[in-house]
Amino acid sequence: MILGNKIAVITGAAAGIGKATAELFAEGGAKVVLADINVAAGEKTTAAISTKGCEAIFVPADISKEVEAKRISDEAIRHFGRIDILVNNAATFVLKGFDATVEEWQRSVGVNIIGTAMVTKYASEKMKESGGGAIVNLASVSSFIAQPNFFVYSATKSAVLQMTRNMAMDLAPHNIRVNCVCPGFIMTEAIERYTKERNLTLDQVNAEEGAKTFLKRAGQPREVANAVRFLASDEASYITGTFILVDGGYTAQ
Repeated sequence: MILGNKIAVITGAAAGIGKATAELFAEGGAKVVLADINVAAGEKTTAAISTKGCEAIFVPADISKEVEAKRISDEAIRHFGRIDILVNNAATFVLKGFDATVEEWQRSVGVNIIGTAMVTKYASEKMKESGGGAIVNLASVSSFIAQPNFFVYSATKSAVLQMTRNMAMDLAPHNIRVNCVCPGFIMTEAIERYTKERNLTLDQVNAEEGAKTFLKRAGQPREVANAVRFLASDEASYITGTFILVDGGYTAQ
């Protein structure tokens, strides 16, 4: 199995891309640590993975708080003894421009940038102790392109992409690879909330956004998870400091 006996920590794992990644990793033989601020959904996802005979634990955590970001790694070590893979998927979606409040800016920066950095700080310390590992950050097509009234989210995801390069440089001497997956329009719970807020249907949004891609459709969480799994695996052993776009060709136009 591609991830056999690996210990993988996945943040934002209760739903969407994080959930799909946790499920795929478990199917691939990994033991998974799911972290999320949504306790009910996180426990449900963890239980579903466990019932299939895979080893999984759930750690409730708000990664914008350093003590909770650290606890994720502490619990992974307590249960499994090491960390081989970290997937930084947790994010908050403030999809606004000049209308964003200071509080919304602070929440977005606190989770998407500082939270990602703190989780990585403590997980990478554990990886160093066991001889190395792989880290995959989740950024976005919004790291590359301008979108109307969207720059709060775009700013934080651009930061994640650049942090990936810097992390890769700093952690390379410790045999830790760091890469980034940048999804396009993916049908997740976050998209469902975004759709409801604008009084649209999922079919309307899917048709509108899908039309902007070469493949003429939205992506699915599992399709992003496949890219994450590759970068986290030993098959990507000479890949670090870079990114994969999973966007159906959207940014190639």
